[in-house]
Amino acid sequence: MELVIRNLTKQYPNKLAVDGVNLTLRPGVYGLLGANGAGKTTLMRMLCGILHPTGGEITLDGLTVDQEDYRASLGYLPQDFGYYPGFTGMDFLLYLGALKGLPRPQAKARAAELLDLVGLSEVAKRKLKTYSGGMKQRLGIAQALLNHPQLLILDEPTAGLDPKERVRFRDLIAQWGEHCIVLLSTHIVSDIAHIADVVLLMKEGRIIHNGPAADIDDLEAFYLRAFGEEGPHA
Repeated sequence: MELVIRNLTKQYPNKLAVDGVNLTLRPGVYGLLGANGAGKTTLMRMLCGILHPTGGEITLDGLTVDQEDYRASLGYLPQDFGYYPGFTGMDFLLYLGALKGLPRPQAKARAAELLDLVGLSEVAKRKLKTYSGGMKQRLGIAQALLNHPQLLILDEPTAGLDPKERVRFRDLIAQWGEHCIVLLSTHIVSDIAHIADVVLLMKEGRIIHNGPAADIDDLEAFYLRAFGEEGPHA
């Protein structure tokens, strides 16, 4: 499994949001760090086919973003995830399973498995309007995993999670990275300090660092040197 990004660019009228990014990602956990406005979300939305690049190309084992097999291999948690307040947690996952083309029996079994994984089994039949922010975020994580993705893209996934939930989630990410490509975007250094195989730093639309996490003794200090006052948030 290999995701290849070649000279990827996104130009807006008044800003070059992504500037000639070149990356090759294989199974493992990639931590994408950068201050707000660095271009992380724009990059990830292009990888998911939501935004069209101004230039460059993206392929997953030779498949392009607009191909159905690429989309079938993708799991995505956006930074701002929409919910239907009248749905229950189980109904919501079954609905998204149908959109992803999963047969209902398979979707039901998978949804139950994932609700247990993210600690929502006991509230599976409660309506989403009663869920806390952290519960909604955990449901968002579950929906990203519905189709057993080979490429998992998570944009600020720990937003709204309490410290205990964040630790649990980090452990899950480490497991997923053993068999799929996980790209985790955050400005919270502690989210990836202990789980990322590779650290990517993004600034002003460019990848300014791409290297093994093991080579960095103090990731927070390394990040601060790169970004100065735009350093990490706790």
